[in-house]
Amino acid sequence: MKLSIETLRSSGSFTGRPVEKEINWKQGDKAFTATVFVRPLGYQSAVSDVLSAGGKQKDNIAGRIAAAICDEEGNTVFSPIDITHGPLDPAELEKDPASTKRLGALDGNLTVALMVAINEVTNMGKTQTSATSTSSGTS
Repeated sequence: MKLSIETLRSSGSFTGRPVEKEINWKQGDKAFTATVFVRPLGYQSAVSDVLSAGGKQKDNIAGRIAAAICDEEGNTVFSPIDITHGPLDPAELEKDPASTKRLGALDGNLTVALMVAINEVTNMGKTQTSATSTSSGTS
């Protein structure tokens, strides 16, 4: 195959539109449901992985979530720092526009729900491999 935009398009090498997923998580006694859009792993996640490997980005999981979770048009929703430290606190910004105080890290259960959604989109249509069975005479 000669590499070109057309051969890449015909081989399905572009990630396409984001996939809509419903996620559920709990914070204490409260249960939440939300609709998120997940960009199939592609360029953005590859860049995030390379930056993490090179020490330029401290948290690969935050980078993966930031690269994959998007709006319905495919625009990013989070930056890695939004996930690890939270966005800037609007109440503090109102008091002091120079404030750098953040809301805190993303809830753990929400983080897991987002990672599950990313995994489901990433593995769509792929057959899951099962563990190799051993014969009855081995342990």
